[in-house]
Amino acid sequence: MRYDLVIFDNDGVLVDSEPISNRLLAAYLTELGHPTSYEDSIRDYMGSAMHRVHDLVLERTGRRLPDDFDDVFHARVFEAFERELKPVPGAAHVLEKLTLDGTPYCVASSGSHERIRVGHRTTGLDKWFDDARVFSSEDVGRGKPAPDLFLHAAERTGVAPDRCVVVEDSALGVRAARAARMDVYGFTAMTPADRLTGATRLFTDMGELADLLA
Repeated sequence: MRYDLVIFDNDGVLVDSEPISNRLLAAYLTELGHPTSYEDSIRDYMGSAMHRVHDLVLERTGRRLPDDFDDVFHARVFEAFERELKPVPGAAHVLEKLTLDGTPYCVASSGSHERIRVGHRTTGLDKWFDDARVFSSEDVGRGKPAPDLFLHAAERTGVAPDRCVVVEDSALGVRAARAARMDVYGFTAMTPADRLTGATRLFTDMGELADLLA
């Protein structure tokens, strides 16, 4: 099937940020008295908006995270991005192929607009994304697994949900895409295939995606 819109998740799909972010998130939560391993962070928070971190910590401990938690965390993340962040191998090739084929695409991320832009600028992917192609959970108020973000991206782009495909690497993202009644291709580079239940297709190498979408 040829889709009318390809919606990319950002972290872990376009930029290789998940190892960096989850390492820092686990360390910061532990520093604040909420012991969290890297594996815990991947399991509980990968693919989610920041409000999920606050909600789960409050639910589990009855304690709220500091008011400046997001600002401190993002400052640490952005500093690490400048040193370490790379594009996901093959991502630029996929974007180039979609552009040459005239296939519309966008990014819809649980991260903030600032986080998306910092990541794209650092990795050189910013040339593929003008403002009209960038959507954040900030735009809708609820992050994944709610379908709101993907539905918002489709509406703003003028494409019916059943003509969209989402490229995701998290269980929360797959759930959100299915709730939006969109096909979803699950990228298994970091997430085991059995955690991406409900994906329309699974693939392990971003270099495969251009052919899958052709």
